Amino acid sequence: MQLPLRRALSTAASVRRARALHTAAASPPSRTPPWAMIYHTPPVRSTAPRATFLLAEPPCPSHIHVPDHLIDRRPSSDPDDGDTECLLGGLPSATSGDGLLLLTYVDMHSPAVASHITGAREHKLFALDNDPRITRFVCNPLTGELFRLPDIDGPKPRPSVGLLTRSDAGHGPPDRYAVALLNDDGSSNGEERAFTMWRFLSQRGEWEKLVGLPCRLPLPRKMCTSVEAVAFDGRLWWVDPTWGAISADPFSDRPELRFVELPRGSVWPGIVRADLVRIGGMYQRMGVSEGRLRYVELSEKYPFVLSSFALDDDGSGWTLEHRVALGRLCKEGISGGDHPSKQNNLRIGVIDPLNASVVCVLIGKLVVAVDMDMGKVLGCSPIDESFEDVPFIITAILKACVLPPWLGSSKIPCAVHLLYGMYKKIVYICNVPTNCELLIFFLWYNWSCRSIEGTPSSNNSKTLSDILVRVDRDKNS
Repeated sequence: MQLPLRRALSTAASVRRARALHTAAASPPSRTPPWAMIYHTPPVRSTAPRATFLLAEPPCPSHIHVPDHLIDRRPSSDPDDGDTECLLGGLPSATSGDGLLLLTYVDMHSPAVASHITGAREHKLFALDNDPRITRFVCNPLTGELFRLPDIDGPKPRPSVGLLTRSDAGHGPPDRYAVALLNDDGSSNGEERAFTMWRFLSQRGEWEKLVGLPCRLPLPRKMCTSVEAVAFDGRLWWVDPTWGAISADPFSDRPELRFVELPRGSVWPGIVRADLVRIGGMYQRMGVSEGRLRYVELSEKYPFVLSSFALDDDGSGWTLEHRVALGRLCKEGISGGDHPSKQNNLRIGVIDPLNASVVCVLIGKLVVAVDMDMGKVLGCSPIDESFEDVPFIITAILKACVLPPWLGSSKIPCAVHLLYGMYKKIVYICNVPTNCELLIFFLWYNWSCRSIEGTPSSNNSKTLSDILVRVDRDKNS
């Protein structure tokens, strides 16, 4: 099934891709590229109300800086307690498929000890606390707009989170979005396993927990949903790179779960440990390109064979579209720097969302764009890998983000915008006076909304004047 937004952007980008890229520069592009490869999303010291987008044309990575005052921090530790350090980090968790991003920030405490060699304090990463403070934002990268989601009550779920949007017109800026997490409960009833979903719907403004969602699986083993969630065809697809993907529509009252297995020969046998699943994500990855769900895998040894599959229209199987050995190809296409070798393994970066024959792979400290149809390297860019000791992290963080033409002038949908739009229609039809209109809207807001522009419900104490100012701003924008 071809998705209209991806197909249109693919056509627009095909002319620009006719000429091969040279080694990419780190300077900002003179125009907005049709997509970006998101990498670092660090918190920065700033009083700005919005995020800053450091945009670069792929295969150069792009970065997003979020002001730290917007992030929900844990109380500082005792300044006299020199054995504890506060750690704050962020990463891009998901993309919506039409330009919106989900950013996650984790604030945790870690013991610190003195190094025997330098005397400097070092973090004991193996001793992090089990109750970190998590802040999630929906972000429009081009405008810098951020919507902070409320916290999830109770124990923090660990599975990957996905972001799905929906437009009433079927295309263009979204009117609503859903953020969802899916976890295997570990319980089963015959061939069916039970799953739990946490979801946040923008039109409701709060988290919901759905338990006991059944899914029929072909093998009696646990599904690992902690790697990645992909938005495609009106559903979120939670990927286990060693087995397959489970999809669901988080907007549904009772989401129906469906499972699709990886291509024959790509499924790992037996029960796979969670740490091995994350490592498998370096060589097996799903994504969306040219409006179809794609699966790519890379052999771990020289000559590093890259295979690309497309999901059939009926969702029952996969079709092999490309298979190419990257070892010699990258050696010939890269001038200087790192080259593929028996000692220098390759890893999958991202799938080009607008050209299904192009995949960005990691070779040492380079990102290399490879066109499997043309059999050539299109371009390469250095990348700062901050996680050399944990090589699977960079492959999990890199996200392909489409940048449609309307993204720079659109707003993130939220419950307040939806309610105000609904009441504008009501008062127009009923010819209600303006003062009554605002009063009705304020009463409805207090009754049904629990978050506004990223502020958690626990901190919500809005007066009528606050709401009127917000409404007036929306009317003038």
